[in-house]
Amino acid sequence: MLPSSIPSESTASESPVDSLDTESCRSLRVDHYNATLIKRIDIHDDLFRIRVRPDAGIRSFEPGQYVAVGLGNWEPRLQPSQVEDLEPKKKSKVVRRAYSISCPMIAADDTLAPCEKLDYLEFYIALVRHASDPSGKPPALTPRMFGLNEGDRLVVESKITGHYTLAGVNSGDTVLMLSTGTGEAPHNAMAAHLLNRGHHGKIINATTVRSKSDLGYQSEHARLERLFPQYRYLAMTTRDPENLDPAHPQYVGKQYLQDLFTSGKLAEMAGDPLDPANTHVFLCGNPAMIGLVKAGEPIPSRPGMLPLLAAAGFVNEETGPGHVRFEKYW
Repeated sequence: MLPSSIPSESTASESPVDSLDTESCRSLRVDHYNATLIKRIDIHDDLFRIRVRPDAGIRSFEPGQYVAVGLGNWEPRLQPSQVEDLEPKKKSKVVRRAYSISCPMIAADDTLAPCEKLDYLEFYIALVRHASDPSGKPPALTPRMFGLNEGDRLVVESKITGHYTLAGVNSGDTVLMLSTGTGEAPHNAMAAHLLNRGHHGKIINATTVRSKSDLGYQSEHARLERLFPQYRYLAMTTRDPENLDPAHPQYVGKQYLQDLFTSGKLAEMAGDPLDPANTHVFLCGNPAMIGLVKAGEPIPSRPGMLPLLAAAGFVNEETGPGHVRFEKYW
């Protein structure tokens, strides 16, 4: 079973914001928007966590699933970002993208805060200022989203979906979740859910980011580790001084999940053998890390996790231990 991939950000061109008058924009918001941003947590200028409360409440869903979020093309875009030349007829349209649902994991009083206990949806989003795909089309949504403030309105679709879930995971199994960047979001929802339902097997939530400043949930993970001995959060970087400067006293080189897995270092850090006999693997983030090679495509010189896991005895056809599931954002 392969989960559906998360669609890439929709794009559009843009004409000046004032091509629609204030009253027209207000009317479009009333017509289209159905949710309110209730909390904005800025990690840095290009990364934030937001909490959004839909007017109609939240339908039941599984941790790991995703939902489409949107804003109107009439909204201003954060600058600097790639110029859009929006056709006038598109100015009144809504642009949407699907995001995996995250969660705060743990409340201020150290009680668990999984998705099922919340009356809002949390998202973990990076600002895309310029085209990141071969089409070269300017990003339409995140430059608008990063202009939102608490109390502002937006679109959240009612359908929450996706096959990237914890189906088949039993309470004593080891759960290995590997991500890059904001791909951590669904794993946070999964981890909080597992702990809330009393999972006693090892839960390893490992992520690679460019810099420590890109770790948006580090304090929450530290508290979970303190309260739950079966939980382990492993955060690696690739572009901090200790990754790049051999003269740095804590030099470790660039830390890629693939290298850590094949060297045995990941198992050592996790305190678990990561045996396919009792381990489920979840992959989310950069396709280079995931490593899906489609029929007829050349095998890259640096393979991703899928072929490395296969060589280690993991499979992706079943739902029991040894099963590999993956989701991606590109």
